[in-house]
Amino acid sequence: MTKMLAPPPPGLEPVPGDSGLPYIGYALDYMRDPIKAYDKRFHRHGPVSWFRFAGRPWVVLIGPDAVGAALQNRDRALQSGPGWRALIGPFFDRGLMLMDGDEHTAHRRIMAKAFTRDRLALYTDAMHPSIERTLETWVPGDGFRAYPALKELTLSLATEIFMGGAEGSSDQEMQEVNRAFIGCVQAATAIVRYPLPGSRWRKGIQGRKRLEAFFRRYLPARRAAEGNDIFSVFCHVESEDGERFSDDDVVNHMIFLMMAAHDTSTITLSTAMQYLGQYPEWQQRCREESEALGTATPVFAQLDDLTALDLVIKECQRLVTPVPGVVRRARADTEILGHFIPKGTLVNVGVHYSHHMAELWPDPERFDPERFAPERREDRVHPHAWTPFGGGVHRCLGQHFSGAEIKSVLHHLLLRYEWDVPADYVAPMNFTSLPFPDDGGPINLRAR
Repeated sequence: MTKMLAPPPPGLEPVPGDSGLPYIGYALDYMRDPIKAYDKRFHRHGPVSWFRFAGRPWVVLIGPDAVGAALQNRDRALQSGPGWRALIGPFFDRGLMLMDGDEHTAHRRIMAKAFTRDRLALYTDAMHPSIERTLETWVPGDGFRAYPALKELTLSLATEIFMGGAEGSSDQEMQEVNRAFIGCVQAATAIVRYPLPGSRWRKGIQGRKRLEAFFRRYLPARRAAEGNDIFSVFCHVESEDGERFSDDDVVNHMIFLMMAAHDTSTITLSTAMQYLGQYPEWQQRCREESEALGTATPVFAQLDDLTALDLVIKECQRLVTPVPGVVRRARADTEILGHFIPKGTLVNVGVHYSHHMAELWPDPERFDPERFAPERREDRVHPHAWTPFGGGVHRCLGQHFSGAEIKSVLHHLLLRYEWDVPADYVAPMNFTSLPFPDDGGPINLRAR
């Protein structure tokens, strides 16, 4: 039965919706099939509705108008930090995404100095040896599980580029670090939000402790000497006003950025390998562009010439959005599309759903990179039709780093390997937290 969230003041509409199942609401429906769940909600309640999750009411914003209103946040009533803290606070608190206002501006200003074009060029140069070393260990064959192999690769890249390496760490320790990141991410949507033995929440708590110990061990060395890795930059960089990060700031930002950098890139790389395997004409088109560069180790500026690969990456980020939604909390009474949002309300902004709306994208489930070609630009049908990196003041700071990393990895893969995936394969995506293929993303991989 449809109920209103709260009585609205004159001139505003109430938020319609219903609780769903006791305590868990519609969480299981979302985890099974988020597009289907949100499509049903959109056509039943419209772009603004509410349901209950983990015993608390949440407003859900879906469709480009509602998503745009939240991301632009013109009255500054929606806060990122308190929203995300409700889901991932114990695991990623004090990361940039969990800050607001002047503090967020100050930290972002300092952090931006680690992502200038000159530094992105240095990072790109440093990526190639690490990519080549990891790909040397791959064993081609049928049923090669691309997702875990790519996750190992992107963690290795993050360790190299973000930390300047992890001297003294064994392979076993790095596997433990990877499991710690996974535990923190998957705890975000845990239904049981208490550290019971064996629970996802407990694994998240333990993972956070493991990551803090890991980064604090390397902190003194990075403070002592300047380097080109992001860890060192965070330890030494100053804003124009002389502001610097404390030790706690550095550790908190490193934990969050390492998670964001390798998890989200892995998702897009895995999706790209699937579709390039299913569409050999696109794989060959991208390979010919890579071969035309005349080098296995392109510099940052040369990556701009990989235009077909850029189309593929954008389409993959549309089909499987690495961060399917963002979270906010109302610090004051506000309105979204004429609906009353009371102070204290938790808000989920479902950006992924917009990427699959037939009203925006013709035949939305079809892989069609040409959507983003200059003569079509379907992403411009609405300012918020395609928002994989968010928007407003919280737009992803690492967007260009991510693009350089993904292009560099795919460039190496295209030169070194060929692969195919059955045309009728549909990845069994797990949406427990950030999406990933439950079967590991199998491909038939061959050396060239």
